[in-house]
Amino acid sequence: MEKQLIVTTLEDLANYKEGTLVELPPFGPDQPFIAKLRRPSMLALAKAGKIPNTLLNSANRLFFGDKAAAGKKYDENSLREVFQIIDILCEAAFVHPSYKELKDIGIELSDDQYMFIFNFTQQGVNALHSFRGEQGDSESPTSI
Repeated sequence: MEKQLIVTTLEDLANYKEGTLVELPPFGPDQPFIAKLRRPSMLALAKAGKIPNTLLNSANRLFFGDKAAAGKKYDENSLREVFQIIDILCEAAFVHPSYKELKDIGIELSDDQYMFIFNFTQQGVNALHSFRGEQGDSESPTSI
């Protein structure tokens, strides 16, 4: 049986920009973290100048891979650049609370949370299931 395709409504598209409720890795055993996130476009961020020219090569390697870099160790500058890119993605991905609101009250995300957000922005909710599974966590993430 062939799947029936229908045009996505403008209302559905408008709702998409409001984000999706996502359960991120918790801050602690009794501190869950649920936020509204959206999947920003790296190309749109670069076009809008949100990714500085100095980071474009690093962003390209991070998102599209670099076979020449395979097996090379990252130096301090490379890691700093990767974090700057992930920071830009977080700024674009968080809808509620906003990333600025989190930073303003002194919230520092964990490495698991940063990687979770990175995976979400690149592959959506489906990528989060495998991310959590790789971490050995029996709980699967959910899009609520």
